[in-house]
Amino acid sequence: MSEPKKTIYAGGGKQVTGQYGTFRAVTINLSDLPSEHIFEYNGKKYIKLNVSDKQEPDNYGKDVSVSVNTWKPEKEKTELSDSDNANSKSVSEDYRF
Repeated sequence: MSEPKKTIYAGGGKQVTGQYGTFRAVTINLSDLPSEHIFEYNGKKYIKLNVSDKQEPDNYGKDVSVSVNTWKPEKEKTELSDSDNANSKSVSEDYRF
């Protein structure tokens, strides 16, 4: 098992009720965002964030927390062992369409 990753807090905010319902107004500290979690797509920079409601407000009345989404998929085993290679058939051998 891998050890749990440390939460990287990026900001906070409050739940606000407006004319069209409840929404979350948050402030994000861009200076402290870790560059290893920023990625580029089509020439633009992005970062994945998690916005979650706190169980109770903090000393400043903030009841929303913003953290960096650090989840990455585990690398899959790409090579089969020699015994697996000897016993396996290719898809084209099993299913002929």
